[in-house]
Amino acid sequence: MGFHSFPSGFSILSFLFAFSFISSSFKPVISDGTVYIDGKSSIGRIDNDFICATLDWWPPEKCDYGTCSWGHASLLNLDLSNIIFLNAIKAFSPLKIRLGGTLQDNVIYQTEDHHQPCNQFIKNTTEVFGYTQGCLPLNRWDELNAFFSKSGAVIIFGLNALNGRNVQRDKPSLGAWDYTNAKSLIEYTVKKGYQIHGWELGNELSGDGVGTRVYADQYAVDTISLRNVVQEAYKYEIFKPLVIAPGGFFKSDWVKEFIDKTPGSLDVLTHHIYNLGPGVDEHLIDKILDPSVLDGEASTFSQIQILLKNSPNSATSWVGESGGAYNSGHNLVTNAFVFSFWYLDQLGMAATYDTKTYCRQSLIGGNYGLLNTTTFVPNPDYYSALLWHRLMGRNVLSTSFSGTKKIRAYAHCSKLSQGVVLLLINLDNSTTVETSVSFNGSWAIRHKHRSNRSSHDFHHRKRVRLSESTREEYHLTAKDGSLHSQIMLLNGKALMVDSYGNIPVLDPIIVNATEEITVAPFSIVFSHLPYVNLPACR
Repeated sequence: MGFHSFPSGFSILSFLFAFSFISSSFKPVISDGTVYIDGKSSIGRIDNDFICATLDWWPPEKCDYGTCSWGHASLLNLDLSNIIFLNAIKAFSPLKIRLGGTLQDNVIYQTEDHHQPCNQFIKNTTEVFGYTQGCLPLNRWDELNAFFSKSGAVIIFGLNALNGRNVQRDKPSLGAWDYTNAKSLIEYTVKKGYQIHGWELGNELSGDGVGTRVYADQYAVDTISLRNVVQEAYKYEIFKPLVIAPGGFFKSDWVKEFIDKTPGSLDVLTHHIYNLGPGVDEHLIDKILDPSVLDGEASTFSQIQILLKNSPNSATSWVGESGGAYNSGHNLVTNAFVFSFWYLDQLGMAATYDTKTYCRQSLIGGNYGLLNTTTFVPNPDYYSALLWHRLMGRNVLSTSFSGTKKIRAYAHCSKLSQGVVLLLINLDNSTTVETSVSFNGSWAIRHKHRSNRSSHDFHHRKRVRLSESTREEYHLTAKDGSLHSQIMLLNGKALMVDSYGNIPVLDPIIVNATEEITVAPFSIVFSHLPYVNLPACR
């Protein structure tokens, strides 16, 4: 190969300087940070089956912004024989599933004493929710329960809270709830031995409502009626399902009145979250990656926690439905890798405010399903949910991060073993963060030493023990680095179901405990520190 001459006036030194300048611009940016964890006591305690997902009623004709994204994902037409669907639910052992949504208040139940035609929803824009009344056939209820039993799912059923009322569009719906039809369904469910974890009254009728609304004092009366129906139907059963309400958007004065008037009757207060705005918004990704937007929902969690603490009501708090962006989400955003930043941050934030369960809209259907509506193949958020479910224990630890504002940090006691699990989310597109962990003076290593050893010897042994210890890490990134990717990588390997429809094994990498936790740009890390023994986790 011949020597290439340089243009006149351009020296080799100039070339090397220019090359070094260009290459330096591509060097990765690295910053340091520290996670502070208070291990003395927990600040919240979640349900063991904290992860929950929803199944909805929307028919194929449900369209938003010209896109029809629901397909056959309705409770009425969902393919219950799909093996990926079954395996995806079984992988959680158990997955909590909430059955409900907008049209639940427009459903009647075919029961043994209901002899009217069981008609399906028909699109009609003159109706409050855009559809005529629909019906749940008794044989479909049987099929659904057979599937839930097979999959091991824990079921919450949303009841038709508008039944019997004088329903008015965009105005309060007046009159009491007619619970006759719901009572028939509940009694049939008990007779058949179907296991229902909770019965929820209504969907988005609280506060200002969506389409219509119900006053808080009337809703309290109706919730007490549901409690009486459940108590009577299950009077010979050891387990009595939870009474859950109102399943709507949070409005402080409405919620305060409601919970003050339902002490002893309400087990769970549910609220819905769509804090990113409409699915058609072209700036959804900017919102997802903005820490100030993510922080915005903290005030709602905090207000609910304070209201319940200061109320005579002993109910706990759940997020009953949350899809981030309303009207079915946004294709290649709310069903893509980037949405795990929002979703996992929501799970972490909700838990710190003692929220017991978090239901994602949806398990399947729309553009925010954990599973692909057509193929049933898991979207990235499915794996984020599964890792959370398997790793994050019930006790929530007070956690803060010192460093870039683009890191979100949460920690729980480990779910099935000794130690702590740390969740780190990097919203930055170019900065790798090397993270150390500090335990606020409550740090302890499980090791054996004699009580008469000197302090110097103890600290020496601690350092030796640490150097011999390892931790497990799960690094989540997008395929090809694309935030729009619907394929998630775990430690660099694509997560894919096999030809038999089996959910992939989620294996960690093993890292020396003395190394800092490396959080790459646009990545998520679960780090299990098994050698940490905190008072909050004993």
